[in-house]
Amino acid sequence: MATTEKPVIVIGFDDSEYSTGALEWTLDHFFSSSIHPFKIVVVYAKPMPDLFIGVGGPGMMVGSAGTFQYLDEDLKKKAAIIIETAKQICASKSVTVDDVKFEVDEGDARYVLCEAVGRHRASMLVVGSHGYGAVKRAFLGSVSDYCAHQASCTVLIVKKPKTTTTTT
Repeated sequence: MATTEKPVIVIGFDDSEYSTGALEWTLDHFFSSSIHPFKIVVVYAKPMPDLFIGVGGPGMMVGSAGTFQYLDEDLKKKAAIIIETAKQICASKSVTVDDVKFEVDEGDARYVLCEAVGRHRASMLVVGSHGYGAVKRAFLGSVSDYCAHQASCTVLIVKKPKTTTTTT
């Protein structure tokens, strides 16, 4: 009898409250204590160290090879902390290592997530929304907007719940 593989959900994760909310929302809505219908791949896009080392003038780089190596090591440590946080969230929701894989890929989050979707043949990509307006999105770019248009699967954008204030 052939085994059928579970569909894959790729979840973009970083150190923001928005991605934490997206991971928690996905686990709360797609997993129960006994039913795990999907395989989850949690992906962190580690920035490349050369993004932080600039040009000081014609042909001169600000920083040295030592600076580059130090920055790369620091980014790797941060990635390990971020992945550990994702593991703790999954464990708190009773999602085991059998159902989740954690990856750190280097590059721009927009491209890293879309590549992960293709590599894992994902059925869905889940990302958190920072809730930027049109002007901020135009200047900063939007990972969720890019992925919604470029990913080869369904994209779920989890918004941060609006807080309601009560007046008496």
